[in-house]
Amino acid sequence: MKLKVVDVTGADIESIEVEDSVFGITPNAPVVHQVLVAQLAARRSGSANTKTRGEVRGSTRKLRRQKGLGMARVGSNRTPVRRGGGVAFGPKPRKYTQRLPRKMKHLAICSVLSDRILNEKITVVDSIELEKPSTKSIINIFNELGINESSLIVTEGVDRIIVRSANNIPHTSVTQADILSVIDMLSFDHMVLTVDAVRRIENLWGNNSRITLSSEPKGEA
Repeated sequence: MKLKVVDVTGADIESIEVEDSVFGITPNAPVVHQVLVAQLAARRSGSANTKTRGEVRGSTRKLRRQKGLGMARVGSNRTPVRRGGGVAFGPKPRKYTQRLPRKMKHLAICSVLSDRILNEKITVVDSIELEKPSTKSIINIFNELGINESSLIVTEGVDRIIVRSANNIPHTSVTQADILSVIDMLSFDHMVLTVDAVRRIENLWGNNSRITLSSEPKGEA
């Protein structure tokens, strides 16, 4: 398939041929959802911690004798039913990460990219070159391209000038093709890719990569 390439003023320059295996597959929504949930879970710190009755400070001595006082039975002061005691069934430190097959991550990324192409939510520019950090320049580029929604700028490598230029623009972020993820793409309504970023994405997820994927979900066993 072909993608239209424009310059930073919005003028058409050319059309480039891209791999259908990356930008032209049938989006697989269930796989995208599963990968998104896994990536959101991986961001959780899992550091919540409460003390059990064996960890709180205090004596383990029985507060009063079992019988003869006409009162309920009671154990130590560490019991969860007493103030200052331990917590029953409270959270403990844990990992929320989920293991996903690499083919599933591959399919999810290509599905999101293909869906964005179908909905015309990707703009390909020849390049974005700034001599120095300038928030106004990035805003002008968005205005020229007719983008007025939250946007993710994807470059081939780390471009600190573009990153600093976009830092102060609300609902705008910059990432590089090597670390492009499902959660990054779904967090923004529009994507702006440079031609070099498109080629880098093809090298990572296209037919030349080590993975061969199918856009059709497998049947149930």
